[in-house]
Amino acid sequence: MTLTSIKDGEYTATVYKMIKDGRYGEAIHVLSNEQQKQTKSRAALSLLGYCYYHMQDFSSATECYEQLIQLHPEVEEYKLYYAQSLYGACAYPEAMKATFLLDNPNSHTKMIKLQAAIKYGEEEFSGAKTLVEQLPQDDPDYDVDMGCLLYKEGQYEEACKKFMSAMLVLGYQPAHTHKHTRTLVDLVHYLSYNIGLCYYSMKQYAQALKFITEIIERGIREHPELSVGMTTEGIDVRSVGNTLILHETALIEAFNLKAAIEYQLKNYEAAQEALTDMPPRAEEELDPVTLHNQALMNMEKKPSEGFEKLAFLLQQIPFPPVTFGNLLLLYCKYEYFDLAADVMAENAHLTYKFLTPYLYEFLDAMLTCQTAPEEVQEAKLTRDNEALKKTLQDYDELLEKYIPVLMAQAKIYWNRENYQMVEKIFRKSVEFCNGHDTWRLNVAHVLFMQENKYKEAIGFYEPIVKKHYDNVEHCNIQECPCKPKPSILDVSAAVMANLCVSYIMTNQNEEAEELMRRMEKEEEQISYDQPDKKVFHLCIVNLVIGTLYCAKGNYDFGITRVIKSLEPYNKKLGTDTWFYAKRCFLSLLENMAKHMIMLRDSVIQECIQFLEHCEVYGKTEPAIIEQPLEEDRMHIGKNTVTYESRLLKALFYEVIGWND
Repeated sequence: MTLTSIKDGEYTATVYKMIKDGRYGEAIHVLSNEQQKQTKSRAALSLLGYCYYHMQDFSSATECYEQLIQLHPEVEEYKLYYAQSLYGACAYPEAMKATFLLDNPNSHTKMIKLQAAIKYGEEEFSGAKTLVEQLPQDDPDYDVDMGCLLYKEGQYEEACKKFMSAMLVLGYQPAHTHKHTRTLVDLVHYLSYNIGLCYYSMKQYAQALKFITEIIERGIREHPELSVGMTTEGIDVRSVGNTLILHETALIEAFNLKAAIEYQLKNYEAAQEALTDMPPRAEEELDPVTLHNQALMNMEKKPSEGFEKLAFLLQQIPFPPVTFGNLLLLYCKYEYFDLAADVMAENAHLTYKFLTPYLYEFLDAMLTCQTAPEEVQEAKLTRDNEALKKTLQDYDELLEKYIPVLMAQAKIYWNRENYQMVEKIFRKSVEFCNGHDTWRLNVAHVLFMQENKYKEAIGFYEPIVKKHYDNVEHCNIQECPCKPKPSILDVSAAVMANLCVSYIMTNQNEEAEELMRRMEKEEEQISYDQPDKKVFHLCIVNLVIGTLYCAKGNYDFGITRVIKSLEPYNKKLGTDTWFYAKRCFLSLLENMAKHMIMLRDSVIQECIQFLEHCEVYGKTEPAIIEQPLEEDRMHIGKNTVTYESRLLKALFYEVIGWND
């Protein structure tokens, strides 16, 4: 609607209708033009402040109320809204200063609540508690605010009781009659979220999901205009913006918590879906928690974007407390140790604030590994072994901290291909870790790499794989609504391939065939349920087996197996599968060029046809995944399977003398 389309005499009614319908952006457009004509219009400024507040644009709301205070200092409400807008903008010192302007006895309780919220935002929890204790205990906000403070103290069960008590008193009704009022938790709708958060912190995920599901279902029912789930379904929808209505539903917080729960339960696809299910917003509209979670959940697929988002968040105030530690851990994971060291040095104030002593020491050890690996290995292993022996309480929690330290130590020798030393390190920890899947998996890997311990490797690989045979679910929570149907394909393709190779190398071919039949059956089911989804497990297993035969010199059988494994090409050709395939072809070409082997003409023809198929289907498939922070990128035309398959075909023609 343009300004010229508003008829004379209907201006006020039109603006109020826009506000009533929640069309705050349109109302702001109309009111801004009016305010330019009458810069001191109380009505225009008041409505603008109201609209900006509902759009969560607290900085603009602050400007409006600041002008209103100057024009009408006698109006107490404007002083309150000004302070609340500053609080919403996270300008805590300015907001606290603004609360001192409230001198009307009727505003005293609201002032105390707002001051407590400001102290809470500044993480001055003792000051916040002192202020909350000044409230009457029958005030509905008392239990809510005390619950928040108890949560910050780590008293999750007591906090949960406070939120439950408040829920019984208030139900789902708004906590306050005026839209501008904000406390530590400004709407009672957030009580379900707070209760869910408490259960999450107590690792009671089924209970947490129960409350989160209530929020989501209520949001879908009451606000279909928020387009929940549309993005996951692939429907192109416009941004719903950061409105107060969206804030009141607690949907964003609920979906973020659901994603965290699914992530903890290792349901990674469900975690990603939780993020895409939330009401759609443009990237610049995303809150810090959502941006952080997006970076984390998509790190495997889009590491460059993930690093950019986490680094960006560190420049914002506030940012999720775990951002700093996660960025450093990811730098170490991707072996950007220099970057991790630089970030720690440049942000020393964050190091002491956001890293636990344990995490700091772990990161410090990871960085020291680059210059003095043996020193770190011995010191850390000795200390952590002693800690484990002495600690009975919180054993599982300590074990979860110990495993990454152990793996970091083992990696020092793994990188040097000193597998006997890696095995020795694992043997020292067998007393504590033999029931931990990560430990068992890495023991299997190191036994497999030694090539003369395939039987022992089977003993560690088999239990990990076979517990998926009968659809045994990892999640031990009974009646947990998050449980998807588990699958043997949840096990890494590399693990399956290593187990199959181990079977073959120990003459247990029947077991290898049985494992491959199970994979084939589950892949067929996925192809039926999700025709467009690519599944690579059986393909990679066949590729690895083909590679094994090629390594033994049996290229006729090995190359044929590699070729067959990539059919159909539209489903099986990808960056990983091409990596295995081209290694075999390069090895074959090298041996042919040295006249060490002779291939039958039919096999050579198969190879040429295979490369031609890869040329057709590999146009959009990257040949290699480049490092996420690599500055010198490959030419986009060269980093494709098509380009590399043409190169290999040209080499074939040269080796067989086709051009002669």
